[in-house]
Amino acid sequence: MEIVKVSIELFEQLITIRRHLHQHPELSFKEYATCEYITKVLEEWDIPYNRISETGIYVDIIGRNKKGPYIGIRADIDALPIQEQTGLPFSSVNQGVMHACGHDGHTTILLGTVYQLHRLRDKFSGRVRCIFQPGEEADGAAQQLIDLGVLENPSIDAMLALHLWPHLPHGTIGVKYGAITASCDDFTIEILGKSGHSARPHQAIDAITISTQILQALHTLVTKSSNPVEPVVVHIGKINGGTASNIVADKVVLEGTTRAVTFETREKLKSQLIDLCESIAKSFGGKATVHYKDGHPPVINSDWVTRTVEESAIELFGPEKVVHLKEPSMGADDFGAFAQIVPSTYFRLGIALEEKKAFDLHHPQFEFDESIIPIGVQLFTSTVLNKLSRGVEEKC
Repeated sequence: MEIVKVSIELFEQLITIRRHLHQHPELSFKEYATCEYITKVLEEWDIPYNRISETGIYVDIIGRNKKGPYIGIRADIDALPIQEQTGLPFSSVNQGVMHACGHDGHTTILLGTVYQLHRLRDKFSGRVRCIFQPGEEADGAAQQLIDLGVLENPSIDAMLALHLWPHLPHGTIGVKYGAITASCDDFTIEILGKSGHSARPHQAIDAITISTQILQALHTLVTKSSNPVEPVVVHIGKINGGTASNIVADKVVLEGTTRAVTFETREKLKSQLIDLCESIAKSFGGKATVHYKDGHPPVINSDWVTRTVEESAIELFGPEKVVHLKEPSMGADDFGAFAQIVPSTYFRLGIALEEKKAFDLHHPQFEFDESIIPIGVQLFTSTVLNKLSRGVEEKC
């Protein structure tokens, strides 16, 4: 196996890049300065690139034999509406916006991978498409790029993505066969009753009473509609209803989310939730309308692509650095849209240090040690050069 290390010079450049990105975060679909900065870096490296959508970028690196396999690698570039509290000297200068999910790290790692693969393009066959994706924290960003043809011309054979992970020791690689993240769909339940005086409730239809019955019944979707060993979430996060203590409420609005790790359960939850709400409201003489918004699909890793990354990580860092994740995260990532179409794997890169408290993703004090950057670059680069360039054809 050829091991491609990150030079000190490149590492120093990547640290500068990461700190600039962290200091200038931008929200989903508003990553204009981020996009311009990425293209500036690529131009300084004399690496051609393509723009896609308003703030998306992809780089095609063509090997010595164009007819080989076509590998995709994706990094997300957007930030979150969070006020940073890390105290870092390169903290966000944009009020209320922060890279609290490690996307600055993901982007930097992919830029380092682009640099390495471009420099070594005569050492592999086929092509690699490195995708800098906007809007991961919003809805449908990955699907938008797919609709614009990011997986085509020619068709991509396999996809890779990573996510920094504060729940694993620094430098470990977390792999998961099958589902690694859940779907995430949002819904709004509008319950209509009939207003009246609280002294004469028999003349009214209480939307609050209907809502409490629906709230209790929703829990049965978790316990009765799916395999008991399969994780499922049905959550109500917002309730709005009623106008005064002595008035029977004629309207209540519930807002929530469902999460599942299989496509079958995801669809079943949707249909059963709608049926349940409508039937309960009707039984009380009211009406419930469910507005369901399909969000991110689950990320389901392909076995053979996952195996190639695992084997590459073992050869690079040793078996002690590879962790088999026991269960999927109920968080979501729109990389699932890619994985629905192309055999893919999405893995975790551990960032937890023994001597320092690790804050979770989306926390205002989230940060990571920059020594993780060359590890990500090395794993992506070596996996492409030594494994996927032949594994796509052999299916390992």
